[in-house]
Amino acid sequence: MINRRTAIRQVMILAGGMALVPSLVKASGGPSIALRNLVLSGEEESLMASVAEIIIPKTQTPGARDLNLHLFVMKMVDDCYDEGSQQRFLRGLKVFSGIDAASLKELVVSVNFGKAVADEDAKYFYRVMKQQTINGYMNSKYVMTNLIVWELVPARYNGYFPVKS
Repeated sequence: MINRRTAIRQVMILAGGMALVPSLVKASGGPSIALRNLVLSGEEESLMASVAEIIIPKTQTPGARDLNLHLFVMKMVDDCYDEGSQQRFLRGLKVFSGIDAASLKELVVSVNFGKAVADEDAKYFYRVMKQQTINGYMNSKYVMTNLIVWELVPARYNGYFPVKS
C-alpha cells in the first residue's frame, strides 16, 4: 500500500519533470527566442551579439550584449520586415560569419565607413543591424530609466514665472 504522502511526492516529482521536458527537448544550437519567420542557429545569434557589441560597446554604461540588443534585432527583423528583406538580411549575415573577433571588428568598421565590401547584402545586413541596435538601445529599460529624464508633463509648472503684459 502506498501512503498518501508518498503518492503526493511522486506526483509532484512527475509534474516537475514534465515542466522541464520542453527545455530539454529544445534543439541545441537554435536561437534563444522563438522566431516565426527567421531560421537562425545559435552561432548566428552569437555573431549578431558580437556585431551589436561592436556597434555599442560596453563602457561605463552597459553594452549591446549586456542589454541583449541582438535579441531585439532578431525579433524586429522577424516581425517587421518582409520575407525578401529577411532573406537579404540572412545572406548578409553569412558574409560576417566564420571570422575571428579582430577581423570581424575590421569588417564592421569598413562596412560602416563604406569601404572594402562590395556585397550589397552585407551592407544591407549592417545597415539594419545598426539601425535596430541603436533603436533597441534608445528604447531599452536602462536608457529610459537611467540616462533620459522623462517627465509626465511637457514642462514643469512654475507658479512664480514672471509674466510681462
